[in-house]
Amino acid sequence: MKRVSMVDLNLHCHCNAFSFSFVKMKNNTTASQEKCIIRLLLYHFGVNLPVMLASYPVFRHMGMQTSLPFPSWNVILTQITFYFILEDFIFYWGHRILHTKWMYKHVHSVHHEYATPFGLTSEYAHPAEILFLGFATIIGPAITGPHLLTLWLWMVLRVLETVEAHCGYHFPWSLSNFLPLYGGADFHDYHHRLLYTKSGNYSSTFTYMDWVFGTDKGYRKLQALKDGGVENGGKQM
Repeated sequence: MKRVSMVDLNLHCHCNAFSFSFVKMKNNTTASQEKCIIRLLLYHFGVNLPVMLASYPVFRHMGMQTSLPFPSWNVILTQITFYFILEDFIFYWGHRILHTKWMYKHVHSVHHEYATPFGLTSEYAHPAEILFLGFATIIGPAITGPHLLTLWLWMVLRVLETVEAHCGYHFPWSLSNFLPLYGGADFHDYHHRLLYTKSGNYSSTFTYMDWVFGTDKGYRKLQALKDGGVENGGKQM
């Protein structure tokens, strides 16, 4: 695997008031995209569906409700915020474990087959990883026993977040433009560019865990180079 240098990354990124910041380095072939789709179908029916069926009695036991009335928006937003924070914390440590030598070679390397990720690759992973990191997604609802509506909203938002992080585009409406602690596509794209021992940026949604434990230093140095390049370019115009 060829390591992409910071200079290469910096030269490829651009942004102005009328364009997107395009963080993709190369296009995936049609064959690689078809492979991803086929694998995802197998995973969804062979792994995800059995897990959902098996977890339903657990959620009911923990107090999940399915009848009217619906919970208030205050309850829904509070619970989903808690889920995001808890999931991000557990995912960070689980993701770091997956980047140890043995776990990466035998499990996590499947997800990193796509150095240039696109939306569908967000769920492209080894079945063991799906179960391992999927625990971070369901532990919050399992603890709180939410209404089924809240559970559905949480799952939808979590899928949208991970698809956006893997899409390879930094849009003007991306949440990272408005929420300082939100990672987004640029943050996670950096993770997919580098060798497994040097990647960093292990969090799923936010950036503070990587900042606290110093696993985003390379990314922050790259951002400083980008900012310096934009400033120098502006002075020359």
